[in-house]
Amino acid sequence: NSVKGLTSLNVSSGVSGLEAQLRKIQSNATKLVNEAKSDFAKETQAIKSSVDSLVSAAKGLPSNPSAGQIAAVAADASKVVSSVKSFTDATSSKCG
Repeated sequence: NSVKGLTSLNVSSGVSGLEAQLRKIQSNATKLVNEAKSDFAKETQAIKSSVDSLVSAAKGLPSNPSAGQIAAVAADASKVVSSVKSFTDATSSKCG
């Protein structure tokens, strides 16, 4: 759900709003990885890597980012969504 929170951000949220949402995502991802890494090592590593990349990209944003900078963060956010979907698919097939 914290990833879905990215879609509710708007221009007035600014970079600080994005960073606040990313802290939630990072916290939730850390909990998930710690709880599931023994059963889903590949998938949880992908989540950790994609979240780390997203957080790093967002931290590099200036207070008034360009469209290209925002697009790069959006691409990293898409990778997070993809890694979470892969994890969900793996848990569904294993846990039925």
